[in-house]
Amino acid sequence: MSDLLHLLVVALGGALGGIGRFWVSAVVARRFGERFPWGTLVVNVSGAAAIGVLAGAMLAGGAGFDPASAPAWSGLAIGVFGSYTTVSAFSLQTLTLIQKREPVRAAGNVVASLVLCLSAAGAGWVAAAHQFGG
Repeated sequence: MSDLLHLLVVALGGALGGIGRFWVSAVVARRFGERFPWGTLVVNVSGAAAIGVLAGAMLAGGAGFDPASAPAWSGLAIGVFGSYTTVSAFSLQTLTLIQKREPVRAAGNVVASLVLCLSAAGAGWVAAAHQFGG
């Protein structure tokens, strides 16, 4: 696959992921408020689950599969999920909680993000690998 084609599928995926992140985060923030960064947490956990499913599905079938060479991997994992999830927003929101002297909320955000995102990615991977025979 050419570098230009990789670039194009990543760009398209990035646009879609960014739009999805904006929408999901806004819906969650309206529903649950912004005292705690629920929108970012939901986005990151759902993105972690989705990339776990993608990896489990794409890697389940095969020895020798190189995800870096697959257009679907580039467009989805790098483009969509790379743009959809956000460590930068997580970092800034956690820092803001610390600056507002809310260390318990800040620590809760760190712990919840780490535990839930890793668990979601692992569960997604296992579910997809089981479904697709990996």
